[in-house]
Amino acid sequence: MIRKMRLQDKEEVVEMMRGFYTSPAVHTNGSEEIYLADVENCINDCPYLEGFVFEEKGNIQGYGMIAKSFSTEFGKPCIWIEDLFIKEEYRKKGISRDFFEMLKNRYPNHLLRIEAEEENERAVSVYKKAGFQILPYLELYKE
Repeated sequence: MIRKMRLQDKEEVVEMMRGFYTSPAVHTNGSEEIYLADVENCINDCPYLEGFVFEEKGNIQGYGMIAKSFSTEFGKPCIWIEDLFIKEEYRKKGISRDFFEMLKNRYPNHLLRIEAEEENERAVSVYKKAGFQILPYLELYKE
């Protein structure tokens, strides 16, 4: 089951974020302050961020967070899949595919975008199987 993130999920989601943001899948390490702020924004109906939990029989299998924006490049609203983390023991069970399908149904006229490290071949393979195409960009940021 994929459902909206709730207050009672906070501790477990933050724990998963710690693992995700210290893994090779992400270049930045985040911080406790950022993890807590992200979850709070998901729970408190921030207009820009939405959080989901993947759950089966009361067991949280992973989480996803999306950010909402507009792509002038594609001329339509955009859903950025910011975080997608599935616990190791639940991988290869179609959870990512189900999440992408749920997002496409929930936001039918939106572009879906996701980032991955090139070295994360397993994730890139999953995203390609789900129909994502690689954009040859170098992404930059400034704080």
